[in-house]
Amino acid sequence: MSNFAISDRFYFSSDTISLVNKYAGATFVIKYGGSVMKNNLLQTYVIQDLSFLYSLGIKVVLVHGGGFLINNWLRKLEIEPKFENGIRITDQESMEVVEMVLNGKINKQLVSLLNQNNIPSIGISGKDASLVQASPIFGDSNNLTGKVDSINAKILNLLMSNNYMPVIASVASDLIGNTYNINADTLASSIASELKADKLILLTDTPGILYNLNDSSSLIKYLDIETVNDLQSKGIISDGMIPKVQSCINALQSNVKAAHIIDGRLRHSLLFELFTYDRLGSMIVL
Repeated sequence: MSNFAISDRFYFSSDTISLVNKYAGATFVIKYGGSVMKNNLLQTYVIQDLSFLYSLGIKVVLVHGGGFLINNWLRKLEIEPKFENGIRITDQESMEVVEMVLNGKINKQLVSLLNQNNIPSIGISGKDASLVQASPIFGDSNNLTGKVDSINAKILNLLMSNNYMPVIASVASDLIGNTYNINADTLASSIASELKADKLILLTDTPGILYNLNDSSSLIKYLDIETVNDLQSKGIISDGMIPKVQSCINALQSNVKAAHIIDGRLRHSLLFELFTYDRLGSMIVL
């Protein structure tokens, strides 16, 4: 028997029970960000899904971005957001806003929502307990967009071993204290790699990897790295999907068992992806 959806509700079936047993005690790193965060109702469903995973004994590390809210605050302060090849250009003035929004607003809001749903959660950034050591992507010292050099997972293991859910804002620093804005997909991939997580899951605002960007029914549900390379060479994987897919591949090559790109705009998309055999997103494996 398969799961089915009526009015976007998730229903248990024999499939669900077998997959629940399969994932008991597993570790998932989930990236949450982008336009998926704009809708309060969808955010409620994501929190409910995370609460369900937690109740099953699945260890979840939640990594978040918040680009849309950063842009809103920059414009309120009469600072125009700047991008180059899809990557934010983060000068010192913008970096202060990025850190304020990610650490001070979004992170604490998510922690509050999780705690209200009986998930003991602690909000941190890459700076806390030296979780992330970062360095600049660009040679320009005025651009504080960074990359991950290393992960020290000691604080994450400590929190998860005591049944806390880490909620991580994608901000980090280097050895001399410079602060950097880190792409949340990249950070989630690096954390999943260090933890050797069972799954890396990217909640996005697209159905997954499509043969035809204009046709959601062309979703590719199962890919290995050879297939990914072929699709990239044909230009089918392009633009903003390239860094997401690369984050998935990097994780898989570091012993993460599977990576998923799923549509966070759909109600209970996490549950449908994880607890049905049909799934609804793209899963990449070695």
